[in-house]
Amino acid sequence: MAERKPEMKPERSTRHPAADLQRPVGERVEAILGWLERTGTKRDREGMARYGIPSNKAFGVPVGTLQKKAKELGRSHELALALWATDRYEARMLAVFVDEPGRVTAAQMDRWCRDFDSWAICDTACLHLFDRTPFAWDKVAQWSRRRDEFVRRAAFALLAALAVHDKRAGDQPFARTFVLIERAADDERNFVKKGVNWALRAIGGRSHALNAEATAVAKRLAASGVASARWVGKDALRQLDSAATRKRIEARKRA
Repeated sequence: MAERKPEMKPERSTRHPAADLQRPVGERVEAILGWLERTGTKRDREGMARYGIPSNKAFGVPVGTLQKKAKELGRSHELALALWATDRYEARMLAVFVDEPGRVTAAQMDRWCRDFDSWAICDTACLHLFDRTPFAWDKVAQWSRRRDEFVRRAAFALLAALAVHDKRAGDQPFARTFVLIERAADDERNFVKKGVNWALRAIGGRSHALNAEATAVAKRLAASGVASARWVGKDALRQLDSAATRKRIEARKRA
């Protein structure tokens, strides 16, 4: 009887993730695009379209999978710029996750913001990159005055991100933004008014003083003669007075 050979395991790649950092950026981008092509699915592309994410430039890769891939890739400002330049949805999401906040410039933030074509890339950039830059507060004020829907949404998504992530800021910087919120609350466009609402609720969850000011703003908006402002105010009031918000404020106070 012939001797049975041991079963061979598939050979694993000997390339260490750190070795990828030494490859030319162009090669890395091509490899990443190839991986996105192999990983994406039609089902996920169709799911994106249902949530208002343009699927014509998407591969169909879930965000969780992209975040794991970004950890493998490591931080690289040059790679982030090259990925963004591909104009593909998931490549741009990866660009946000791998960029180095300390190397992001104000001009880059403006360029990327003008490229936003969905709430998903807008909010991801604000929550995972822009709020960690020294230009974040300036951009909130600047973008809140712009007319482009996703640029204006970015102002308030960024403000909401700062309210959640900026542990060092006191109440005053946030209190000064209530005027921006009231000014933009009459914008009837869906993604803008939802961004305004998000920022108001997030600020009201930082402290008792900000909660009181946010509640006063929400009440004024709820009494507005403009439909979008009324919606922003009434929806915000429900959360500002909730047990979850009070619990979050107390947790911040103890911390």
